[in-house]
Amino acid sequence: MSKSLAPLIEQRADPFIHRHDNGYYFIASVPAYDRLELRHATTIAGLAEAEPVTVWEKEDSGPLSELIWAPELHYHQGRWTIYFAAAPSREIRDGLFQHRMYCIATSASDPMQGEWSHPRQIDTGIDSFCLDGTAFQHDGELYYVWAQKEASIPGNTNLYIARMATPETLDSPPVRLSIPEFDWETRGFMVNEGPAVLIRHGRVLLTYSASATDENYCMGLLWADQSADLLNPDNWKKSASPVFTSDPQRSVFGPGHNSFTVAEDGVTDMLVYHARTYTEIVGDPLWDPNRHTYVKPIAWDADGFPRFGRPSLVETPEDEDELAG
Repeated sequence: MSKSLAPLIEQRADPFIHRHDNGYYFIASVPAYDRLELRHATTIAGLAEAEPVTVWEKEDSGPLSELIWAPELHYHQGRWTIYFAAAPSREIRDGLFQHRMYCIATSASDPMQGEWSHPRQIDTGIDSFCLDGTAFQHDGELYYVWAQKEASIPGNTNLYIARMATPETLDSPPVRLSIPEFDWETRGFMVNEGPAVLIRHGRVLLTYSASATDENYCMGLLWADQSADLLNPDNWKKSASPVFTSDPQRSVFGPGHNSFTVAEDGVTDMLVYHARTYTEIVGDPLWDPNRHTYVKPIAWDADGFPRFGRPSLVETPEDEDELAG
C-alpha cells in the first residue's frame, strides 16, 4: 500500500537536489528571496537537518537587488554553476516583474567553500522577463532550457531550449518548445515554467509547471526521442493532460517546480518538488512562505514513461506493478 508523504524541508520553494560523488547538495528559493544558500548531506534525508551556507546575497541596488528566484546548482565542464533569476525592483511592468537570468561559478571542489564569481547574465537573445534556467548534458552537448516572455504570444512565459558553448553562454538561437495552451496551463495565469530534464528509456523527458502558483499549479510533460535533434521543435511531443496535480483529499496543493535526483542506491529516480498544505492564502500566493520541499520515488509504466502518482503519497512496488499492468 502507498505511504503518506511529509515534507523534507519546510518553506523552501523551487527545490533542486544535485547528487554528487560525496553526497547531495540542496538549493532552493528562500522565503525572503534575498540570497543563495546551499546544504550538503550524505543522504537525501540528511538534507533536512543540514546547516545552510549562504554563498551569495542580493546586491543593494541594480539588476541583482530583488526577488532572487529558483536557483539550481549544476556541475559541468569541471566547474560548479548556480543558475538563478533576479530583478532590479519589485515593480510590475506590462503585467510582469523584470527578472533576467544570471549565473555564478566556482572551480572549487566543494561548492560550499568555493569563491564564487560575480553574477553573469545569461543572454538568450530576447530581452524580456525570463527565469528558471536549467542545464543538461546529452550526446556530448550541453543544453539550456528556460522560461521566457515573448511579446507576440499571450500570457506570462513559454519554454525555450538552446545549445550552450560553456555553462555560462548560449551557442544557438532560442527554440520555442511549448506555450500555455491547455486549460490546466492557463488557470490564474498563462504559464509554462520550471523546466527539468530526465533522460531515461530512450527519451529526453522534460517536465514543467503551469498555471498560477496556488492550488492550480501543476506539472506537464514534453518528450523527444533520445536520438532526435533537440533543437527541432517538431521532434518534441506534449502531453495534453497534466502529469502531477493537487491532492485535495490529503491537503497537498500546487505541486510543481520540480527537479530530479537519484536515490542512495544509485538506481531509483526521485522527484523533487514543492507544494502547500492549504489553499487559504491571504493576498498574493507569491508572498506566502509555506511552499515546502517534498521528495518521492518515480514509478515507470510499461512503455517507459514516468508515473508520478499523488504528491501526498509514496507509491510502493505493488503500485508500480499495477501501473506496469
